Amino acid sequence: MSLQSLVLCSDETIMRVLRRVLSDLEISIEQCATADSAVRRLTRQRFEAVIVDCSDEDAAASVLSSVRSAPCNKHAVAMAIIDGQKAVRSAFALGAHFVLYKPVSAERARTSFRAARALMKVERRRNTRVAIEIPVLLGLGNGAVQQKATTSDLSEGGMAVYLARRAQKSGAFRIKFTLPGTECVVECAGEVAWENGGSQVGIRFVDLASELRTQLKAWLARHSPEIEKEDPPVPCKLTDLSLGGCYLEMATPFPAGTRVVLGMRMAELRVRVEGVVRVMHPEIGMGVEFIRTTGQQREHVEKLIQALMNSNGALPELVVEPEGMSDPEPAGPAQPVVDETEDPLLDLFRRKTELPTESFLSELRRQRGSHPEAAQAAVSA
Repeated sequence: MSLQSLVLCSDETIMRVLRRVLSDLEISIEQCATADSAVRRLTRQRFEAVIVDCSDEDAAASVLSSVRSAPCNKHAVAMAIIDGQKAVRSAFALGAHFVLYKPVSAERARTSFRAARALMKVERRRNTRVAIEIPVLLGLGNGAVQQKATTSDLSEGGMAVYLARRAQKSGAFRIKFTLPGTECVVECAGEVAWENGGSQVGIRFVDLASELRTQLKAWLARHSPEIEKEDPPVPCKLTDLSLGGCYLEMATPFPAGTRVVLGMRMAELRVRVEGVVRVMHPEIGMGVEFIRTTGQQREHVEKLIQALMNSNGALPELVVEPEGMSDPEPAGPAQPVVDETEDPLLDLFRRKTELPTESFLSELRRQRGSHPEAAQAAVSA
């Protein structure tokens, strides 16, 4: 199934480039000449991407705000076409996830849209639901009270269930179920995402272990013909590293708030570390905070750092892939797990994201000189 994009742009030179590049990437285009027509389309049709020429800032603001308010498109990937570095902040403030600089060349557009397409596929896959009824056990009140439920559908991000009595409005609880036809028992924290006023409740998975997520993905792929094959991970270069996070240089970094998996291969060693993008600099790189809310996640982070510290100059293969965009108020990954006062890199990601790009990179270089061991581990990578 082709990915769908809505484009607000009247510049025929830009449109020629977009048609060629997006066609090669199997992304179809629906062009709108005015902001009003684009907003109407957003309320009636689902798109995986919304691409807006920001030469008219008022029109761009109207369309980008409509992306977030339209229920069927709130998870669409938004790309802003802008004039130069000065417009970057305003584009992101309007709700863009990626930016494409003018003049728009085929090479630059192809690079940007490859990263955007990977995120588009992830978001569509996460929201693809398989209708199925299976028993689920909910552990409420720290597991003291157990409640049985039955699913009506299942996806990567959560499930809809029928409850005999209303669920609690807030707070995490435990979920446990077995994937049909397998011996895989899925157990993780969950939270109420929505209620329909009756007995049906939407539950969002929180802190699902990477191994379980992989098995859930595989099961869903076997039972849903709509789920597409993932794009390959994106190569990256590690330049800065701490217990709490890292900075990755790459041509097409993912937007702030994206949950990512950093993979490292070195000889026989394979390590996968989960994180959340905290700061992104277009065409330069991104700062990732490691997720360490479970024992398994902490173990993976420690294994990665030890492997890099002991690499003795060997060059590991590093790749990163998106796992999805966080909700406006993420439930799990945002928990601080490392004391910022003892982790200057994490403090920089959390407190100084508004710095101009060059000032931020200068601070990174300064920290690198102050912490030579971590810098050496990053340089080795």
